[in-house]
Amino acid sequence: MDPLTSLPTVMTIIATAAIDAINPCAIGVMILMISAVLGSGKSVKRLVILGSIYIFAVFLTYLVAGLGLLYFLSSIPLYIVEYLSIAVAMLIIAGALVEIKDYFWYAQGFSLAIPAPFAKKIHDLSERTTTAGVAFLGFFVSAVELPCTGAPYLAIITVLGDNFTMGAFFLLVIYNLIFVAPLIVILILVAFGVELGSIQNWKQTNRANMRLLIGLLLIFLAWLLIFIANGIINFG
Repeated sequence: MDPLTSLPTVMTIIATAAIDAINPCAIGVMILMISAVLGSGKSVKRLVILGSIYIFAVFLTYLVAGLGLLYFLSSIPLYIVEYLSIAVAMLIIAGALVEIKDYFWYAQGFSLAIPAPFAKKIHDLSERTTTAGVAFLGFFVSAVELPCTGAPYLAIITVLGDNFTMGAFFLLVIYNLIFVAPLIVILILVAFGVELGSIQNWKQTNRANMRLLIGLLLIFLAWLLIFIANGIINFG
């Protein structure tokens, strides 16, 4: 059996993806896109089609980026990967402290958020409610929101970086399916008549809690990477 598909590895990927999926950045952009589509007078059927295209674009972009990075990590010597894992762990701890800071002082000082120039661009792109426009929005958002959503994904890719196998590919697919699951739920809820404003209010009310949860997750992942690099934990 591929050691990457062992139960501890699979459970770590699923738990990380589930927490990463409630990131306020990804949810906020989805709400913005739906608001633009509804504001342009599109039908519910058209909303579902455009929303599905957007979600697939996000899924595909993250998957391709993850596969590329996973292939890169699997192609470099193991002793370098070990040092790289520790470096990534230190970076992730720094990100965790910023996320936890946002639980107490949200958006005060430095935050892991989409940079302001890109946020404005995303707002402009969200108004292009064509098939091509929505697809490009998904690709663009996925590329620029990495400061906001990328740390857990980077940690998981580093965990999987020892081997580029079908097991690793399968786990990345599972991760990204879970990552976009809340976007799918939001689209379904709006399609069945749930007010977009209530979803927006829920996101605003819980955004600090989301940050805290992600921060705690990042601390766990950072220690996991350090333990793996030092041979204390071996999923194989």
